[in-house]
Amino acid sequence: MSLFHKAAFFKSAAAFQDVPASDGEIAFAGRSNAGKSSAINALAGSRIAFVSKTPGRTRLVNFYALGAERFLVDLPGYGYAKIPAATDAPWKNFLGEYLRTRASLRGLAVVMDVRHPLTELDQMMLLWFCPTGKPVHVLLTKADKLSRAAAQKILRQVEGAIAAFAPNFSVQLFSSRKKSGLEEAQGVFRGWLEHTQTATTLPGAEMKTPGHDQGSGNKNPRAIRGNQPGANALRFKAPRSGRRSGRRPKSPTV
Repeated sequence: MSLFHKAAFFKSAAAFQDVPASDGEIAFAGRSNAGKSSAINALAGSRIAFVSKTPGRTRLVNFYALGAERFLVDLPGYGYAKIPAATDAPWKNFLGEYLRTRASLRGLAVVMDVRHPLTELDQMMLLWFCPTGKPVHVLLTKADKLSRAAAQKILRQVEGAIAAFAPNFSVQLFSSRKKSGLEEAQGVFRGWLEHTQTATTLPGAEMKTPGHDQGSGNKNPRAIRGNQPGANALRFKAPRSGRRSGRRPKSPTV
């Protein structure tokens, strides 16, 4: 039985102090309606993550136990949800602190619709997470919606684009409905959980602005347009339509 077939809902967290003790976990992020919950369910072999017909409904960080204090972590989808002003700041602080300081976070899975990959919000998430030094694996979901040739063409384009981020960023085609790419994804994520984490941002450490020279050799990819998101915090706000590339872009919204 696959490690991920043991997955079962453990708890939801609304604040950083609510997250469980963990020896290793993989977080899943992605634009709302990109197929994130469906991807988690495909990996688990059962419907453990709720698939909503209304994008952006999830407000909590959901932990799914794999046993031995290891977890799959479902982060709220970005791009649609609107958070009441009274809870806006605590919510942003929680997600920023989790992604920046969670020592047991082994890597980030970013889910993108293969028909609409590397949106501005996806690119902001990749740029923001890059300085942690932890790996990222992109799942290009809904690959069954395209012909094999078209899907392979997009895969090559995304591979070229993310190569400029970091050497530990990878990408694959994935279909929850057809279960294609399932073994490849499981292999990547199993490797993360079984490998001792060597690059961890310590709690309290300052998160530098993505794209700034930090001695790691990472460069801002040409595919990214506009300026970089602000330093030290991931701001979760709804994007405005019609934003020009010459204006300062906002970070991923939840």
